[in-house]
Amino acid sequence: MSVTQMDVLVVEDEPAQREVLAYNLEAEGYTVRRAQNGEEAMMLIDEAAPDLIILDWMMPLLSGIEVCRRVKTRPETRDIPVIMLSARSEEVDAVRGLDTGADDYVIKPYNLRELMARVRTQLRRVHPAASGDTLSFDDIVLNAQTHRVSRGTREIKLGPTEFRLLVTFLEKQGRVFSRDQLLDMVWGRDVYVDTRTVDVHIARLRKALTVEGGADPIRTVRGTGYALG
Repeated sequence: MSVTQMDVLVVEDEPAQREVLAYNLEAEGYTVRRAQNGEEAMMLIDEAAPDLIILDWMMPLLSGIEVCRRVKTRPETRDIPVIMLSARSEEVDAVRGLDTGADDYVIKPYNLRELMARVRTQLRRVHPAASGDTLSFDDIVLNAQTHRVSRGTREIKLGPTEFRLLVTFLEKQGRVFSRDQLLDMVWGRDVYVDTRTVDVHIARLRKALTVEGGADPIRTVRGTGYALG
């Protein structure tokens, strides 16, 4: 479905609804993690930031509104799309949810096909490569559908890991990624490799992009990590 596996966190205190959501998301190819209340959701987000959060409003211990507020006020998680689910159908409630930072607001009972479409829309917004879009930076062009990369008039050959690294940088141009963040996003959260592996593949990517001249587009941020541009 995508260049990198998309991880969706489902936060819902009703077990049946939680499992129906998870089943349908997994059927579409997403990796799904589950939380039954707001506190468990924050623990899972702290362990590894998901690509998208589906969040019920009314929950014990910590409400969905409070979870959303915390997610959207943290620099490291504020870009994660949040789809708020609620039985509250009044306009004032929808406005409150969106004002808290939710990217979409869905009223229960919802249509599953419509909800899956909203999930895809939000993920395309923050991960354009997932929909096969062309990404570019200066004279570097990446076609996510054909897996081809070019710089100017020449084609650049990249290994699978270097390709995923470049996708990550192109989707968030200017953002500084730590080595741990790149390991999670490119290698996967369940793969245990040394952070120095990131440096090796960054060096390979740099070499491929500059082998026939051109400025190095990847910036090293001392003590933090790497960024594009």
